Amino acid sequence: MKGDEKYKGIADGSGKQEIEALKNEVIAPLENDIAKLRDPVVLAALMYTAATEKENTNRLLKTLIERLDAKFAEIERRVAALEKGGLAASGEEEVLLPEVDKEILDFVKERKFASAEEVRRKFGYRGKNAASARLNRLFELGLLEKKQVGRVVMFSTRKI
Repeated sequence: MKGDEKYKGIADGSGKQEIEALKNEVIAPLENDIAKLRDPVVLAALMYTAATEKENTNRLLKTLIERLDAKFAEIERRVAALEKGGLAASGEEEVLLPEVDKEILDFVKERKFASAEEVRRKFGYRGKNAASARLNRLFELGLLEKKQVGRVVMFSTRKI
């Protein structure tokens, strides 16, 4: 309400001082800004600043687009390599697997799904960690898929 009291006399026409105060407080700075905008030098400076900012923005966007294009090309290359099957996502040529990994792949293909515990039993590993590490490596190479089923992770061959 204190703000309303300041301009109380303006409504009934008796507050000439308040009107002058309002004019000095609000209108005068606006009139100064409008007068500056009529100056061709100020307009030229504003236009130069806008053009410079536009150039900087375009340069930045161009750099971002180039980076995105490079990443997109890399992703496309990796996907194509994975779709061929037997190729690593890291850009290596055909993956050379140890005989044990080939046997694990065949075992998983034969069973459709296999857990690390089943691989441990079949191949005689002492602990589940070694079997799990082998299965996860085959997953990272894109040769197996894995799904969480309760507390067990089941591995299956990739569907191409």
